[in-house]
Amino acid sequence: MGARVGILGGSFDPIHLGHLRSAEEVREALALERVYFLPANQPPHKPQRRLAAGADRLAMVERAIADHPAFRCCALEIERGGTSYSVDTLEAFADIEPGADLHFVVGIDTFREIQTWKDATRLFELSSFVVTDRPPDVVEHSIKHLPVAAREAFCYDPDTLSYRHRSGTRLQFLPITGIDISATAVRERVRRGQSIRYLVPPEVERYIRERKLYASGESIG
Repeated sequence: MGARVGILGGSFDPIHLGHLRSAEEVREALALERVYFLPANQPPHKPQRRLAAGADRLAMVERAIADHPAFRCCALEIERGGTSYSVDTLEAFADIEPGADLHFVVGIDTFREIQTWKDATRLFELSSFVVTDRPPDVVEHSIKHLPVAAREAFCYDPDTLSYRHRSGTRLQFLPITGIDISATAVRERVRRGQSIRYLVPPEVERYIRERKLYASGESIG
């Protein structure tokens, strides 16, 4: 098995300290060698919302992670254009990280909607999945949200408290530190002229100010 690699997708509009802390805790818990931050070009579940330009979201991610030796920024979905589907991205990672042990990181709310994703059953053949949740919320760690065909491919492994897929990948749930920050709230504060200090890294705050992002409210919602 190759390197243990994490993939954290999202709009990152903008990236904030909650994203970064989540990635760090997953990296540490799973002993990942690298974690890729993967800004979506157009998330399929947000078809109506206008995002900040892909180049700006990439630039903010690059600035946010510049001092972390294990974090990487990946422009794959931005460069590919169109709607960003995770199954296409995971297939492409076979070329980006040949032979790697991939771990796709999603939040619990996203996981609960995974049956609506493109080729949802195939996703678990391409990568292990790490589902994060934030205490003190009481979360049921269940695979009942998966399509029936996907559920049938898993069996519970009590030794590791995870689910093993017949392809060899795993699905596990990982509680992480609860940091109540959302990109929506950050954008709204910018629109209102309020401070976003300590919500985003200083380099991201500076970039938003210099580029005058979100001030008009066009990327709010």
